[in-house]
Amino acid sequence: MRMINEYGIPEESAAVLEAYKDLSIAIFSFVVASFIPRIGYKVTMLIALVITAVACVAMPLAGGGFLMSKILFAAVGFSFGLVKVSVYSTVGLVTEGTDEHASFMSTLEGLFMVGVLGGFWIFGYFIDSSFFTWLDTYWLLAAISVGAAILLAVTELDESQAQPEEEFDTVKDFMKMFSLLKAPLVLIFILSAFFYVFIEQSIQTWLPTFNNKILLLPESVSVWMSSIYLGALAVGRLTSGWVMKKISWNIVLGGSLVLAFILVVLVLPLTEGIEPGAYQGFATIPLAAYLFPLIGFCIAPIYPTLNSTVLSKLPKPRQSPMTGLIVIFSALGGTAGSIITGVIFGQFSGQYAFYFTLVPITIVFLLLFPYKRLIETFSMD
Repeated sequence: MRMINEYGIPEESAAVLEAYKDLSIAIFSFVVASFIPRIGYKVTMLIALVITAVACVAMPLAGGGFLMSKILFAAVGFSFGLVKVSVYSTVGLVTEGTDEHASFMSTLEGLFMVGVLGGFWIFGYFIDSSFFTWLDTYWLLAAISVGAAILLAVTELDESQAQPEEEFDTVKDFMKMFSLLKAPLVLIFILSAFFYVFIEQSIQTWLPTFNNKILLLPESVSVWMSSIYLGALAVGRLTSGWVMKKISWNIVLGGSLVLAFILVVLVLPLTEGIEPGAYQGFATIPLAAYLFPLIGFCIAPIYPTLNSTVLSKLPKPRQSPMTGLIVIFSALGGTAGSIITGVIFGQFSGQYAFYFTLVPITIVFLLLFPYKRLIETFSMD
């Protein structure tokens, strides 16, 4: 939204910005995923936090701009890939059994969304501030990264179970990662993860712009209202672990996707015909601005549950290569979602862009049936 409004970047071009983050995640996860268990999860995460802090400091020093934003997104994407592979692999070290793994993963993803939610509110504050500029946000983010690095540095983590038994062999490590794709379960999972992140990222990236351009809300209000989506994701993930103790995970996911489909169909028509100047304070915000972000609650359990079910089926040394595949294909899904949504947004309208989410929602729903059958019979020697 800031690239479009401050620098005059067209929607189709601005959509590419997300690719700098997501493709960096995919490329570097492909390159380094097999190295991470040898480097150590804790050391890898510390490296990523330092890179993030440096990139955040560089953003305001360079005065922002589209080019610097691309560099920032690429650096954060690289760091995110390192952290995600490390964190997902670490879950297997601190939990036992499928149920505990799934519950912990849902809590972890929920807290992750709380962090993203906080980010939206922080940016909204700086955008609306008369004392700071929006680029000053990055000084705070750099400080948070340093604080996280210090906290991690003093935290003990036993990584002995995840150490590879064989000598270091780059080619062999890569082959281990992609040998997982021979399993039909992994292929179905990869497709499901790709299309899920397509949904989540397209909405998360474009919802502030949708609020600003279609619902005609001010920039800061557009960002704050978008945080409802992130809050819904957080609440959904934090509560889904408890729900799935009582109801089978596949029924929960199937029902969630049906609700998401219905919400899109019912709410988007409410966004038509809004007149300029309609916003006169929070009391005049269109109902759709409150309702559409609730799709986050509907789709919240899908990603952590899919990840947990497949990771908990693998031996601990193979969880890092599998996490590498998760990160790679999730990043590709996020890139595709952001770019395709941006192109539709620019060429047609924001409503058409979000109606398009019905396609990946349907695909993920259909993939659940073979995935459930395969997960019950899967084993890997």
